[in-house]
Amino acid sequence: MSDVPTYEVILTDAPDIQAKTAIGEGLAAYNVQHTGVDDRRDLAVLFRDTRTGEILGGILGRTSLGLLFIDLVFIPEAMRRHGLGSRMLQMAEEEGRARGCVNAVLYTISFQAPEFYAKHGWHEFGRVECHPAGTSRVFMTKELVR
Repeated sequence: MSDVPTYEVILTDAPDIQAKTAIGEGLAAYNVQHTGVDDRRDLAVLFRDTRTGEILGGILGRTSLGLLFIDLVFIPEAMRRHGLGSRMLQMAEEEGRARGCVNAVLYTISFQAPEFYAKHGWHEFGRVECHPAGTSRVFMTKELVR
């Protein structure tokens, strides 16, 4: 008998925690096998309403193998253009440096904030067209080593 399991391939828009864990942990184990390093950590810079404790927005990301990944950023419209985004981005970058990251990477959408990131020293390294017409994903990076 073969040691290869029988299997089926499933397409879903709702992977459960077991699926996410199997994929995430499997890839992490593979990376550790090839690098000898398991330094992956989540990173969040959050802001909340001090009266209610409700999280209003922030940055979600992670660090791994010397890279800071900025995955999601959200600031409610009424709170934009008051320095909050700059402060949070600076905090995320500093934490990346403290964790030994030498570079950072993110993508934004052309109607979101590429100019904001450029103002903070991020550089575009790629652009991929998407929908609606005239819109693109903008891939950006920043060197964190000082």
